[in-house]
This record gives sequence, structure tokens and C-alpha cells, in this order.
Amino acid sequence: MINKILIANRGEIAVRILRACKDLGIQTVAVHSTADAEAMSVRLADESVCIGPPQPRESYLNIPSIISAACITGADAIHPGFGFLSENATFAHMVEEHGLVFIGPKADHIAMMGDKIMAKKTIARLGLPTVPGSEGAVTSIDKALHQMDEIEYPVLIKAAGGGGGRGMKVARSKADFAEAYETAKREAGISFGNDRVYLEKYLERPRHIEFQIIADKHGNAVHLGERDCSLQRRNQKVWEEAPSTVLTPEFRDEFGQKIAKSMAELGYVGVGTLEFLYENNQLFFIEMNTRIQVEHPITEMITGIDIIREQILVADGQKLSITQDDISFKGHAIECRINSENPKTFIPSAGTVSNYHCPGGPGIRVDSAIYDGCKIPPYYDSLIAKLIVHANDREQCLARLRRALRECVIEGVDTLIPLHIELADDANVINADFDIHFLEKLYNLY
Repeated sequence: MINKILIANRGEIAVRILRACKDLGIQTVAVHSTADAEAMSVRLADESVCIGPPQPRESYLNIPSIISAACITGADAIHPGFGFLSENATFAHMVEEHGLVFIGPKADHIAMMGDKIMAKKTIARLGLPTVPGSEGAVTSIDKALHQMDEIEYPVLIKAAGGGGGRGMKVARSKADFAEAYETAKREAGISFGNDRVYLEKYLERPRHIEFQIIADKHGNAVHLGERDCSLQRRNQKVWEEAPSTVLTPEFRDEFGQKIAKSMAELGYVGVGTLEFLYENNQLFFIEMNTRIQVEHPITEMITGIDIIREQILVADGQKLSITQDDISFKGHAIECRINSENPKTFIPSAGTVSNYHCPGGPGIRVDSAIYDGCKIPPYYDSLIAKLIVHANDREQCLARLRRALRECVIEGVDTLIPLHIELADDANVINADFDIHFLEKLYNLY
């Protein structure tokens, strides 16, 4: 059994992992930059180690410092959380080279799914549907235009080595293709150190649907249903729901089991999320995230399964404690990402939290690492809290969400709470009539 886990992350996900470790009786080590010396995870962990100055490259992305911290504290495993090094195949490999357990998939699978072109080819080989597009990277405008005869406009030019909306441009005609292609390549090179791009058919009004899976080292894999993550801006998720309002229970069961079978065939181990675009009653694979997702709590709420607990146990070599027959879906859950950003401009807001009141009541969960007087540094992702609401159905869930949002107080920094209040009251959101472009159209984010 793993005895001590070093948590190679910060913020609310570090606290979430720490709590799962405590429930399992596992000792914890928190790492932190100098900017996070008073962080909640540092206060709650059994041990803590400073790994560098505020800049991520010198702290949370500093592989030698993190592995050294694990070695000097006697940790026998490292949990990367999400972001930072969570999908870095080199890091996963180095962790294992030092005799430590990496709480995540095999390095080969991280690398495979991190390359969007390889991921798409692998998923197609496993029999899952993919978005029509180029067979691989397109290395010149001439070669790209040649393939456009088969794809048709509009087309999406996407970075092969990354995600999050960077290195992604839409060309609606041959006239604007060259500029979109060059811009996507340039952004991809700057953001990921890899300027390879590929082409996909651009879907006009798709939903963003993702399936959560867990697999162990004994050939067992299960799916935990889907989440709808269509409310996003600039390809960054803002609001997530489970289950989706567009898939039937029969479709969910059939497609989910097909995904789980594919992951077992691949030999995948750990948690993972396969992301799809949904349009005209069809799902098309776009990418796989080989880590825990920000939005995993809504799946936990409707299934009653502690996903991070299972993630730790399968990394330890244990069999899944659940089978597919054990999994049922109860009610509806919504997660609002509360970022320290201006709710109109989305400009990040750093500062000191001067007043914090957490909402409560039936079906309310808040995952956060903030407290009165804590400092929100300007160096990291702006996510500071997640409000998760669960109820028997979507209508009741929205009613609870409206109450909880108005109860939640975070002062001293700007947050997205006003945006979420507006969304919860919006007739289109209430009627689940939206797609991945809805929020951008609402705020003219083009």
C-alpha cells in the first residue's frame, strides 16, 4: 500500500487530493512556491516543502525540485493533479525511474494522447468515431489546401501538441485559410514548443460531451457516464453538467461501455476523460485528457464514487472496487468554475480575499482552497473555487444553484459569480438550449 503521497500541485485540487489521502490513511506532502507558503494545502498536509520562487517554471514545473522533495520526505508516490506536469510523459517516466509511483497512466499513453494526431488515429483504430479531417499533420499551406477538397469549409486548424484553445483557428473560406493556418502554427509553436497542426471539419453548433473512465492494471475498465461542458469561452470551460440533456440512458450505456472496452483493450491504467463534439445525434472524438479533470466532482455527485480514491488505489496496483453493474446515475449536478476574473472582460484579478462565506444546505459542495485573508497570486491559473450542486432533477438543481450563488461571498478580488448568476437565470440555459459558441456570442468574445 502507498504510505505517503507528494501532491505536485496547488490550489483547490491539492486540497481535494489531500482529503482523499486522509480518508485512505495516507500521509501527505505538499509542495509550494514562495508565493504559496500560506496555502491551505500547506497548512493541512503532514509535511511541506518549498520548491522554488513564484514563477511556475521554477517551482511547479521544476521536475528535479519536485522529485527531490519526494525523495527527502520519503514519499513513495506523486499525484500530479491537473495542469502543470499532469500530462507530461517525461515527468511520469522520471517519477517511475526514481522508484516512485506516478498516480496517473503510463508515460507511453500520456505521450500518445498528448499528440492530438496520434490520439485521433488510436481512437479511430479502437473503433470510436472521430471528426472528419486530415490524416496527419499538414506541413504547408499547399498541402493543406489540397486536403480541403475532402473536408470542405469551414475548417478548424488545430495544434497537434496542446489544447486549451491555443493554436486553434477557424477558416471559413479559401481566402482566409492562409492567415488562419500561419496564426495557428505560430501560436502552437509559442505555446507548446511544437508548431505541427492538423485539420478538422468545423462543426457549427456542437455540444461538448465528455466521458469519464477508470481502468486498473488487471484489465478492468468502467465508465462513469458523461458530462456536458458546452458553456465555455475561448475553449475554456466555465460551467459543466452531468448527465447531459441530449443523450438517452440507452445511448449512454451503449457508448460508455464501448469506450470502457476500448480503454481496456489499449491497456490504459488510471482515470481519463475522452472528449467529444456532439452534433446531429452523433459524437465525434476530439481529444483525451490523461488526468483528473477539474469537473470530476459532478460525476462524483451523480454516481457516489470518489474518483480520486479509485485513482490512488489503481495506481497502487489494486483492482477497481466497482464494476459497471455497480454504477448508477442519480439526479443532476452542475459545477460553476469560480475564477478570480472580471465577469465581463475575463481579465484575471489578483489580491487578498477580505471576506469569504461558503454557501451550504442540501446538495451543495464547494471545492476550494481560499480563506479569509488568503492571497490570490498573479502567477497561476485563476480558478479559486468550484461550486457543485446536486439535486433530484435539473430544474431543482438550477433552483439550488441560484440560491447557492447568491449565498456565496468572495470579496477583495473580482470573480465569475455574477456571470454564473446571469447564466443560471438565462432562458436558454434553463431550457438547455446552448452549444459551445453560446457564451462567446452572448459576450461577443471574438
